[in-house]
Amino acid sequence: MPIESLSLLDFSASSIFAGLIFSTIGLWLWKQAKNKESLELRLIAVALMIYTYFTKGPIADWGIGIALCSWARYKWWG
Repeated sequence: MPIESLSLLDFSASSIFAGLIFSTIGLWLWKQAKNKESLELRLIAVALMIYTYFTKGPIADWGIGIALCSWARYKWWG
């Protein structure tokens, strides 16, 4: 199987930028969730840190990132 056919190596500038932003938010959320002892927030944090490796296209990158951040906000203050 040629390496060019692997979708995990198909990155755009938007996906790299989204990954950087949402991974940073995920890392911060992980530390805060650890202090709050919240398993659900920790799982959201892990999802924020890794999901950009499995999405395709800028709409999916930014849409899922914003949705996960919104879900974390809801769980944090909800």
